[in-house]
Amino acid sequence: MRVLVVEDDAELGRAVVSGLQTVGFAVDAAGHIGDADLKIAVNSYDCLVVDRGLPDGDGLDLVRRLRAAGARTPVLMLTAMDAVPDRLAGFDGGADDYLVKPFVFEELAARVRALCRRAEQPRPPVSVVGDVEIDTARRRVRRAGVLLTLTVKEFAVLELLTARAGRVVPRADLIECCWDEMAEPMSNVVDAVIAQLRRKLGPPALIGTVRGVGFVIGADEATGAP
Repeated sequence: MRVLVVEDDAELGRAVVSGLQTVGFAVDAAGHIGDADLKIAVNSYDCLVVDRGLPDGDGLDLVRRLRAAGARTPVLMLTAMDAVPDRLAGFDGGADDYLVKPFVFEELAARVRALCRRAEQPRPPVSVVGDVEIDTARRRVRRAGVLLTLTVKEFAVLELLTARAGRVVPRADLIECCWDEMAEPMSNVVDAVIAQLRRKLGPPALIGTVRGVGFVIGADEATGAP
């Protein structure tokens, strides 16, 4: 899941971005509304975390414009404006949630996760592909009953492949959904994580390569995995 954090406090912004990345999100950052507009225009996000007091205006104005344009991306307002009228204005302006600073990071992460789930197509909490079980709620993976230890990035890639089991997932989709904007599209970051996943999953091969396109799980193409 990919999140955009719009926050002008550089130290707080770095902390929020780092924390969300640690718990499994791909995160981009913007320090003002103009930068956020550019990133939203070129990327697809599962959730926006938006401050109100930004250098070039009120973050709520950004949300109002997005809603007026028909955008349905979930928005969490993260702001020090804690008066009841401010909160009501946030919801009336199109925000889906409103969290006041200072805040506990675990609560922020839980709220972002809930908003991302709201935007997703419903799917079972435990997905099964062959003898592999992916528990998305507990973030656990088992193969043939054996618990595997995966990194955050490995789990994110496996989760996306499983959500599209039997269909080829283009490399660009993996980068967009599992990495942030700093990932170089032509680098081998995807190949490196896929190789680690194949090693940890063990034989028989479960993840296949469709050369020049992307990767697939749970299909005959897996027999062609290098």
